[in-house]
Amino acid sequence: MRFDEIAVDALEAHVKNVLTKEEITRLIETPKHAEHGDIAFPCFQLAKTYRKSPQQIAKELSEVCEHPFIEKFEANGPYLNAFLKRKLISKQLIEKVTQLSDHYGSAIDGIGARVVIDFSSPNIAKPFSMGHLRSTVIGNSLALLAEKNGCEPVKINHLGDWGTQFGKLIAAYKHWGNEAEVKENPIPTLLKLYVKFHKESEENPQLSIEGRGWFKKLEGGDLEAESLWKWFKDESLKEFEKVYQMLGISFDKVQGESFYNDKMEEVVKELSEKGLLHESEGARVVNLGEDQPPCLIEKTDGTTLYATRDLAAAIYRYKTYDFQQCLYVVGGEQQLHFEQIFQVLGMMGYDWNKKMTHVPFGLILKDGKKMSTRKGKVVLLEEVLQNAIDKAKDNMMEKNPELKNLEDVAKQVGVGAVIFHDLKNERLGSVEFDLEQMLKFEGDTGPYVQYTNARCQTILTKAERKGHMDKVSGLEDPYSWEVVKLLERFPTEVKRAFDLYEPSVIAKYLLKLSQAVNTYYGNVKILQGDAGEKDNKLALLKSVTIVLQEGLRLLGIKAPKKM
Repeated sequence: MRFDEIAVDALEAHVKNVLTKEEITRLIETPKHAEHGDIAFPCFQLAKTYRKSPQQIAKELSEVCEHPFIEKFEANGPYLNAFLKRKLISKQLIEKVTQLSDHYGSAIDGIGARVVIDFSSPNIAKPFSMGHLRSTVIGNSLALLAEKNGCEPVKINHLGDWGTQFGKLIAAYKHWGNEAEVKENPIPTLLKLYVKFHKESEENPQLSIEGRGWFKKLEGGDLEAESLWKWFKDESLKEFEKVYQMLGISFDKVQGESFYNDKMEEVVKELSEKGLLHESEGARVVNLGEDQPPCLIEKTDGTTLYATRDLAAAIYRYKTYDFQQCLYVVGGEQQLHFEQIFQVLGMMGYDWNKKMTHVPFGLILKDGKKMSTRKGKVVLLEEVLQNAIDKAKDNMMEKNPELKNLEDVAKQVGVGAVIFHDLKNERLGSVEFDLEQMLKFEGDTGPYVQYTNARCQTILTKAERKGHMDKVSGLEDPYSWEVVKLLERFPTEVKRAFDLYEPSVIAKYLLKLSQAVNTYYGNVKILQGDAGEKDNKLALLKSVTIVLQEGLRLLGIKAPKKM
């Protein structure tokens, strides 16, 4: 039973004529100071009905409220404070966590609801840069959180594999490309061609016309255009897969924009039949009202755009998956685009557009500036991850040179550090990239959480040579109680993280739990005391490892047992 549920149970009989269960729950607070108890209930809202001061109401409630999990009630001014029975609650919570193991914190709220999550979505023929990190790790964590909350996630990688830029790339290859160079070093070579095309087209506008012509050929099924495009795509996918393997991320469907080529004509036809399509300066658009720009469906040359493909994708996904939610984990700069897509779907009569949500996020910064492609120079994600792994390996060789499986642990720590550094930041905020900082074993870092878990695992391993955790009777010292209170909050935080589409809720929670555990470890001699006392302390540590490992998993991070 959650702490707020205990308080509601105790209060409901005495205030149900004034407040509902839900209203009582919303009013429950956690006191700022431990000497004021574990739960606080403000009595201000009862004053008008009872025609008494909040202070008097708190005093009267303290004399009549009782609950088997509550040691005592105290009035503290206008607040009714409750002190929980630490030993009883810690006993029950530790038993619950250890019995449920990694199922602790799981919910059935979603009852199998299907959640489609569109994330990562790099562009083919371009490097997998740091710019794609946020969408990739946020989307993956949301999929894991959806599953933990009882939903069925469908992870879709909507590759940027269609559009005018591929006509430009084909034109560039036809002018300056070399087959052997592309085969030997595909992505850098293709990027150079693309950059050269843009530079040359500034002096020669005819090149841009040529690029658009090649894309029109591609849309029309031209064999040469299709062959080159498919080659560029296949080479890109091989490179992308290396990065996904490093991150430990997989997808249920890899369906690029090109997947919807044979579905767009039907969308354009439907828009036209429903009277939504209008001519505008030779292009075809859907007008969205005086205050908004129109949604562009077809260019003057008849080629399609992002909007056309996203409309086709949305309709296909709803028909295929019958989703309860469809999330687009895409940067905040695309907000207007998704507002238009959702509005057009509504105008088409699809009321399920209300189940679609754009999940935006902030930028990755380096020295306060955006990390982005500039004149062909990009910060490659694969290189960043490898650099993090190498630095993690150096750190561990210094701290623990005898460590077995050093390569595997270095990968888990290095990659985990990069992911955690991203996800500990609130989604809409920007992230300052600092590899040295994110790899530290102290402070608000991934390695700090991983090391806390490994430290607990070491103690448990050491203890198992001396005895076993048999009976749990509970703990009541102030240091263990801080840990117990945080363990109790885990299911609530799991739900809140998914409801807000905010993995940082879990990352911040893990930091708090790690801090509380290290304080506990620093003040309590775990392996001292009689057998029963030792068993209780070890059982608490076991519960901590379960929650730390599961919390890290929900962020897409591994938890090595030794570091």
